Amino acid sequence: MNHLRFLHYLDEVARVGSIRQAAERLHVAPSAVNRRIQDLEDELGTPLFERLPRGMRLTAAGELFVQYIRSRAAHLEQVRSEIEDLQGLRRGRVRIVVSQAAAGSYLPKRIAGFRQQHPLVEFQVQVGDHHRALDALRSFESDLALIFHLTPETDIQRMHELVQPLCVVMHRDHPLAAQPGAISLRQCLDFPVVLPSRETAGRQLLDTYLARRSIKLRALVESNSFEFLLGYLRYEQALSFQIQIGVPQAGDELVSREIADRGFPAANLVLASLQNRQLPVVAYAFVEYLMHATG
Repeated sequence: MNHLRFLHYLDEVARVGSIRQAAERLHVAPSAVNRRIQDLEDELGTPLFERLPRGMRLTAAGELFVQYIRSRAAHLEQVRSEIEDLQGLRRGRVRIVVSQAAAGSYLPKRIAGFRQQHPLVEFQVQVGDHHRALDALRSFESDLALIFHLTPETDIQRMHELVQPLCVVMHRDHPLAAQPGAISLRQCLDFPVVLPSRETAGRQLLDTYLARRSIKLRALVESNSFEFLLGYLRYEQALSFQIQIGVPQAGDELVSREIADRGFPAANLVLASLQNRQLPVVAYAFVEYLMHATG
């Protein structure tokens, strides 16, 4: 299937915007990449790239052709998966973009459980927000997305949803850790607070609720890294907030408590794919596993 490899040359140049960089990633000579692009342009009768002083940019025709390449590659993966399934194999690869909160424990546990049943299946996992996830689905870089705060999109199929509350997280030696029940936001005012950055689902839930109440939490530390925030709680009697699915597991130094405030919203963790895209068989199998997994 050399013709598919040559199409991949063009796709790679489109991704990185440079023949030289694409050639390095593909482990071929730049002249070979350039020659294949010129051959395609001659065959189609139109330029696919604008040659700029600092790289390559797709023309309108190039945008259409790259979309064709990516959809064709995705379809080929589907056909390969179906052939393997017919042969009684459960090989294949599942590509998924996941929100940071679900990347620490939830998704690793599900992948490990699925691979116990299908040990020949490989996974490619990227961590990103809903913007990154939608881009990956639409460019056929990913089969699935597992993300929070997915707004309705006509070309995105919501396959499964899991409601998740926001929790207060603290070190087990924190004064509020001795309280067995839920904690109110007003109780949090007496302690330093470290918060996830504003683009995260948990922070957006918190800010939306606080905007309607006469409560102000001033973050002493902000970060887009959940790992950093949870690590910080080990060195100061501070509080942080995390979607329940991402809170530390039992036995960790950290503990979590639900929020007691009436009407505090929950987040939806959404499993999604590109609408009308035929997924590889093994990706469908993983979707079914996620929908029925418990614990």
